[in-house]
Amino acid sequence: MAEIVGERLERLIEERRLSQSALARMLGISQPSIGRLISGETRESGKLLELARALRTSPEYLVGEVDDPDLVGSLVAFHAEPAPDADIVQLSEFNVAYGLGGSFIHDVPARQVLRTFSRSWVRQFTSAPMEQIFWATSSGTSMMPAILDSDILLIDTTQQSPRMWDQFWAIEMHGLGMIKSLRPAKDGGMRLVSVNPDFRDELAYDGEMTVVGRVVAIVRKV
Repeated sequence: MAEIVGERLERLIEERRLSQSALARMLGISQPSIGRLISGETRESGKLLELARALRTSPEYLVGEVDDPDLVGSLVAFHAEPAPDADIVQLSEFNVAYGLGGSFIHDVPARQVLRTFSRSWVRQFTSAPMEQIFWATSSGTSMMPAILDSDILLIDTTQQSPRMWDQFWAIEMHGLGMIKSLRPAKDGGMRLVSVNPDFRDELAYDGEMTVVGRVVAIVRKV
């Protein structure tokens, strides 16, 4: 089995503005597994094709066989041919619960399930590449009544720069996964705002918080 070049993997993760944890969830593996591939502790992976798809590159580039990271002529492009029904698309759903107050998500392998949806229905919420969006579950009460416990959230990982106060963001901080509104603080930090007034705002500074993506849809039982 071909060996993954850790430096190329690390560079692409940074260029795609992903965190190691977010990439791990997309592949259904643990965050330390990504770290070991980058460090060279592990060089072979049965997830090579999935890894290339998530990073929008080719398997050949990740293993050092070609120098061009573009998808042209790669195995990824070949396997990404549209299904016979062009309106059908599969999205990843992970068993990761994003705490509305905070829940530990590191070091826990995420199980991935592919769910089938109408492409046109998904496009109501985001125009992002399908491999860059995923479903997760909310947990807690700090974002009520906007987001309830056990709501299903569609997260767009191409959106990682907060610009509007009334949007909701999936973030990671100190090993915790959270859903919060984000607002800039006067001292240069970022305020993590809960909708529920019973919960106080928190502050995060450079290097403390990673934005996984924006919550673009909320689905719940009635």
